[in-house]
Amino acid sequence: MIVELNERSREIFRRIVDTYVETGEPVGSRTIAKQMGHALSPATIRNVMADLEEMGLLYSPHTSAGRVPTDFGLRLYVDGLLQLGELGEEERRAIEAHCAATGRPMEQVLEQASSTLAGLSRHAGIVVAPKLERPFRHVEFVPLAPGRALVVVVTDNGLVENRVIQVPVGMAPSALVEAGNYLSARLAGRTFAEAFETIRREIEEQRVELDALARQVVEAGLATWAQDGDEGVLIVKGQAQLLADVETLAQLERIRTLLETLERKRGLLKLLEQTQHADGVQIFIGAETELFGLSGCSMIVAPYRARAGAGEPQVVGAIGVIGPTRMNYARIIPLVDYTARVVSRILGVDETEETRP
Repeated sequence: MIVELNERSREIFRRIVDTYVETGEPVGSRTIAKQMGHALSPATIRNVMADLEEMGLLYSPHTSAGRVPTDFGLRLYVDGLLQLGELGEEERRAIEAHCAATGRPMEQVLEQASSTLAGLSRHAGIVVAPKLERPFRHVEFVPLAPGRALVVVVTDNGLVENRVIQVPVGMAPSALVEAGNYLSARLAGRTFAEAFETIRREIEEQRVELDALARQVVEAGLATWAQDGDEGVLIVKGQAQLLADVETLAQLERIRTLLETLERKRGLLKLLEQTQHADGVQIFIGAETELFGLSGCSMIVAPYRARAGAGEPQVVGAIGVIGPTRMNYARIIPLVDYTARVVSRILGVDETEETRP
């Protein structure tokens, strides 16, 4: 539809959206006239605004003469008129430094990535992370309090994941060592999905040279990994920043509903499906999706990839920002894109593979 607008209408529409994004207030014809150096009269601009409203691109939130873009209008603006900003060197360094993965569990890396996006964007940062299917290098069980042990998993690229499991009270440390050695031998160089059936079959057919307690530890570890892979992990940071623009009780209730929906992980699989075949950053504006339809929010999200063994990099999760529909798309899109690339690099995907069509 943007192509159907003449140059004057496009310029007025672009200025209305830019001003609304900056101020959050309805934009009037006099404001646009001043911005354009009074090249057009307020009356002429009002006529154009009326045409844009009739096309569904603008609406008036109350009886004033000011207009704000509709979700449909924002979509056309993002797709046809938006000029992306350049990511500053300081922001690049901050993202890379905060996401550095050396010696840290993968979940901490993703939490830091979400926190970094929340801080730089001043909105909520979100990471959707399914079970990370990377080949294992080493598995170790570490005793904690009575009846509990920590499973330490090191993947082929040196990332560390930790899980806490229940074990028989009074278990000897030697049983934990035995269980760790058994799993390390069978998982090394393979993903969990590749090795799970083999290990399960060995246990069922009593072909495992483990004592009874060590076998219980192995089974507990397998059950924990299998359960973790069902829904994936949702990490949201900076939720309070979603409340910054709330002015009414109705808006507050909509944001609360959104946060509760995110906590229950509704829509996560659908989100991953949409980013699975995506080429770069995806933008979901307001009512375009069920997840954000009632909250007055938008989401900018990009897939991040990981390499499994010698195969091609695959999408394993999504990272992005949730904020009001009037968020600064020009600034936040490059932030999300670069952060996703940094996370992919940490997971073993080099820059040429990230930019490959």
